[in-house]
Amino acid sequence: MTRHHFLAGLRGVVVLALAAGALLASAPGAPAADGDDKPKVNATDAENETALVAAEDHRLDQVRAVAAVAPLKGGQWKAPYRLDTGSGYTLVLTQRSNPYTVSDLLELAPQTFVRERDGSYLLTENLYLNAGAKLKLSNPGGLTLRMASSNKGFVSIVSFGGRLTLEGTPQAPMRIVGWDDKKNKPDTDVRDGRAYIRAIGGQFSMTYAKVSDLGFWSGRTGGLSLTGTDRPDTGNIKDSSVPSDTDAGSGDVVAQPSGSLATPDTRFSVPSLSYVSAEIGHSTLTENAYGLFISGANGVSISDSTVQKSLEHGVVLHRFVTNAVVERTVSKDNGGDGFVMARATEQVRVSGSTATGNGGNGFTISGRPLASGPSASGESISSYGSNSVSDSTAKDNGHYGIEIFGGTDVGVQNNRIEGGDMGIVARKDATKVAITGNHLSGQSRQGISVRDGVTAATITGNIVESTDTGIYVRDSVGEIRGNTVQDGTNHGISLVGSVNKSLVTYNVISGVGPSAVDTTRAHGGITVKQNQTFAWHDTSSFWIKFRHYASPMTLLWAGMLLLILFSAVLGRRQSRRGRRRAGRGVLGVHPYDDKRPLSGAVKEVPLRHHAAQLNWFSKDDEETTALRALTPQSAPPR
Repeated sequence: MTRHHFLAGLRGVVVLALAAGALLASAPGAPAADGDDKPKVNATDAENETALVAAEDHRLDQVRAVAAVAPLKGGQWKAPYRLDTGSGYTLVLTQRSNPYTVSDLLELAPQTFVRERDGSYLLTENLYLNAGAKLKLSNPGGLTLRMASSNKGFVSIVSFGGRLTLEGTPQAPMRIVGWDDKKNKPDTDVRDGRAYIRAIGGQFSMTYAKVSDLGFWSGRTGGLSLTGTDRPDTGNIKDSSVPSDTDAGSGDVVAQPSGSLATPDTRFSVPSLSYVSAEIGHSTLTENAYGLFISGANGVSISDSTVQKSLEHGVVLHRFVTNAVVERTVSKDNGGDGFVMARATEQVRVSGSTATGNGGNGFTISGRPLASGPSASGESISSYGSNSVSDSTAKDNGHYGIEIFGGTDVGVQNNRIEGGDMGIVARKDATKVAITGNHLSGQSRQGISVRDGVTAATITGNIVESTDTGIYVRDSVGEIRGNTVQDGTNHGISLVGSVNKSLVTYNVISGVGPSAVDTTRAHGGITVKQNQTFAWHDTSSFWIKFRHYASPMTLLWAGMLLLILFSAVLGRRQSRRGRRRAGRGVLGVHPYDDKRPLSGAVKEVPLRHHAAQLNWFSKDDEETTALRALTPQSAPPR
C-alpha cells in the first residue's frame, strides 16, 4: 500500500479525530487568569487570530490521526515521514531509542532545515514529535534556530507525548526566535500568527536558552506552551506497534491486539489525569505572546530564569498544574500579570522570585472552583489550594502586588511588596489564608486587604509602611495580630461590614489620620485589645470622635458614672454646710443667739416716762448707759 492510498484511507479517521480533538483544543486553550484577559486588538484582528488558532488545531488533529494509526501499518511508517496537510508540510519524527539531533534534521529536511551563512539554522517546515519520539536541539558551539514567521505563514515545533530538549551552555546559550525571512528580522506582528513551540504531554526540558518573538492569541499557541493531553504520557512507555501482517479489519473497524492502546478512548479520559512534565532553568523568554504557558502538568520545575516583555502574562500556570516549583525567577515588564496560578492549580510553590513593572498583578493565586453547580463540562465545585508565594518581591506593578482569588490553604509569607494600588489582596471566599511576615510600603490605598467573604485569615507579623490604610478587613473574618503599621495617612487598621469573631490585638500603629483602629463601620463581635496606638496622631473632628465612642454601652456606663459623681458631690456639699453651722460658736457667735427675743415682742416705752414712774431717773451718764444696756435693742434711741 502506498502512502497516497494510506492517506486517502485515513480520511474517515481524521473526521472522527476532529471530534476527539475538540477536547485537546479546549482543555488548555482558555486565556489565563480565569478569563480576566482583555485582548489588545480590534475585532477584525481578533477574528483573524482566532481563525489561525482553529486552523492550527485542525492541522494537529489531522497529523495526530495519521500518527496514531501509522504504527499499526509498520514498515516504512516506523521511520520519519512527511505530511502535506494543505496549510504546509509537517515532518513527523517517529519513536526510536536515540534522540533526533540537528544533524538528523539536516538529513531529513535538507530544503526546510537550512544552515545560513551566519551559522544560524532556518526552519521552514512544521516539526511533530510522535509519542515516544525524542528531539534534542543543541550545539556545542551554540545553536541559533530561526523559525519562519511572516505574513505568508509560520511554523511550529509540537511534541505529542514525546521528549523535547532545548539545551545550551552558560558560555553559548541556545537561541530560538520567530524570524521574518523577508524582512530579515524578528517577527513582531501577531495579527497574522507567529511561530510557536508546544509540548502536549510527554517531557520538556530547556536549559541555558533564549527564546523570543514567538506565539499569538491563545495559551496553546502563545509562544512556549506546555500542556496536558487526553492520552497517557507514553514518553517512557514501550510502543505497542503491530506488524503489518497481523492487521485485520473491515471497513472503518481496525483490529488491534490487547495491551496498551494506541488511541485511547477519549470518552472516559480526564484532562487532569494526563500531564506534561517540564524542567526549565537558566533561560530567558522575551516578547512572546504569553511568556511561558503551562497547563495539565505534573512535576514542573522553573528556576533561575527571566520572562519579560510578554504581550500578555509572564509565567502562567493554568488548569491542572500540580507539584510545581518556581524558584529564583524574574517576571518583568509584561502586559498582564507577572505570575499566574489560575484555577485548578494545586501544590505550587513560588519562592525567591521577582515580579516588577508588570501591567497587572505581580502574583495572582486563584483557587476558585471550576463550576458553581451542574455545568456543561461537569467540573468539580470544590476549591483548589495549597499554593504559596514566599521570600519573593513584587515591585511597581500596575495593579496589586499579590492577589489571592478564592481557594484554600494559601500562604503568602516573607515577601516584600513595593508600590502598586494595593499590596496583598485576599478576596472571593478564600479560606485559611496565612499572610505573615511580609514587608509592604508605598501602596496607594491599602497595604493588606482582606474582603468579600474570606474566612479564617491570619494576618500576623507584617510591616506596613506609608500607605493610606495599613490593614483593611471587610465582610471577612481574620486574626490581626502582632503587625506594625508605620506612617499611616488615614487608618492604621480598618474593619468594615460583617467581621464577626475577628481579633485585633498586639499591633503597633503609628501615623496621622482619623483613627488608629477604625471599627465605626463594622458590626459583629470584634475583640480589640492591647494595641499600641500612642504614636498615632488623631485628626478626626469632635463629632467623629463622639460617634466613635458613643456606643449604647459606652453611654450607659458613662451615665452611671456621672450619677455616682453627682451623688458624691452633693453629699459632700451638704456635709460641709453642716460643719460650717456647727462651727459658728467657735467663730464668736453668741451660743444662745437662737434664744434672742423676736423683734416687737417687748412694747416700746420712752425712757423718760419709764424713769419717772420708777422715780430713780438720773442725768448721770453712767446710769443712763446702764439703763440703755437693759433696754431691748429694737427700741429707738431717745
